[in-house]
Amino acid sequence: MTTDDPSGLPIEQIRKELEDAAPTTKKRIYEKFVLAALGSIPWVGGFISAAVSLKTEEGSVKTDDLQTRWLNEHEGKMQNLGSTLEVIAERFESLGSEIDDRIQSEEYLDLVRKTFRAWDNADTDEKRRYTANLIVNAAGTRVCSDDVVRLFIDWLDRYHEAHFAVIREIFQNPGATRLSIWSEVYGQTVREDSAEADLYRLLIRDLSTGGVIRQHRQTTPDGRFVKRKTGGQRRGSSGTMESAFEGTKQYELTELGKQFVHYTMSEVVKRIDSE
Repeated sequence: MTTDDPSGLPIEQIRKELEDAAPTTKKRIYEKFVLAALGSIPWVGGFISAAVSLKTEEGSVKTDDLQTRWLNEHEGKMQNLGSTLEVIAERFESLGSEIDDRIQSEEYLDLVRKTFRAWDNADTDEKRRYTANLIVNAAGTRVCSDDVVRLFIDWLDRYHEAHFAVIREIFQNPGATRLSIWSEVYGQTVREDSAEADLYRLLIRDLSTGGVIRQHRQTTPDGRFVKRKTGGQRRGSSGTMESAFEGTKQYELTELGKQFVHYTMSEVVKRIDSE
């Protein structure tokens, strides 16, 4: 880790990259965004303080020093954070000056803080990419309210990549059944009493009770759901429980689920479609 030059500190690199990428008139706007993002991540302040302290120490520093090892561990995270902020700044540029008022408003900066806390909690690049998509799209479009965007951030925190794989499959193939979703995502057939089947039931149940997906329902012209006709057990029907991989009941995203995809996965879906 280089500490001889203050400009080599990751925070200074982030600031310089953003200032170089943005027109002078937008420096203040981007600075507000960056400060909100950095201020929401607890370890960033400690990293900067420790890096400055290490740089100004007199004499040699032992390579096994706890502070040095902590800095080395977080240096990669800081670089990753800097790259994310740089990509977001570039995407802001592509959206034009129409978003300037939006991205410096306190309402939006509150979303930035919550989003980057979720970014820091994410344990995969996929989730971090979704959070970056979310905060950019929340600046460039107002399909739903900021309260709903906060809900989407909670979903990013709550759900696992396995949940997102199911969401993507239903988005790309509305009306997919549990059997077709499993076949496309996982492929190999498993026993009904296996751990894999239990996990799959859990994924479908989580997304259904969470309001992300639902079984397809007919609606009236004014959007009201039509009740399903129910009946007793048919003569000759099987005595076994319904399969985790049932192949007749169709699933679709709820309207909230569609908005979630729009805000978080739009780029990912395009990339998958293009393969």
